[in-house]
Amino acid sequence: MWLSSELMFFAALFAMYFTIRSVSLGQGTHWPEADLNVPFATFNTTVLVLSSVTCQLGVWAVEKGQVKKLRFWYLVSFLMGAFFVGGQLWEYGHLAEEGHVLSHSPYDSVFYLTTGFHGLHVTGGLIAFLFILGRTYAAKRLTYEQQTSAIVVSYYWHFVDVVWIGLFATIYIIK
Repeated sequence: MWLSSELMFFAALFAMYFTIRSVSLGQGTHWPEADLNVPFATFNTTVLVLSSVTCQLGVWAVEKGQVKKLRFWYLVSFLMGAFFVGGQLWEYGHLAEEGHVLSHSPYDSVFYLTTGFHGLHVTGGLIAFLFILGRTYAAKRLTYEQQTSAIVVSYYWHFVDVVWIGLFATIYIIK
């Protein structure tokens, strides 16, 4: 149910993006007006997508009761997700240096809102990874509840990755 509400939230962000884009293009505005670093964003996206692979390896480990492998794969997923967020912040810094800040234009506003909310969701997933890792270290043994929690976190992580693929295609690829 919660993922459904998240889906609706991101659907609204996509609708906002396409609405503002159509209005801006109708006024003859160049879109996108910011010079986006597509090769860097592609690399950053690849890191995030691969973190879904490592996350799934953690799920398969927890299903087999392999706590050490779960920890390893979730730590790798965490680090890859943190790298992605750091990359987004780096990109924001460069765009801000060029004068592209939230209030600069409709394009900048919609860019920062869509990617920023996604970044907050990735950060939430990173916190969830830490929570799962902490629980596996605090417990004496792996419980069914911990296994279920680890799997639910993977659902969220995969969802956030799929949303990013849509955002990446929409913002960086479609001209």
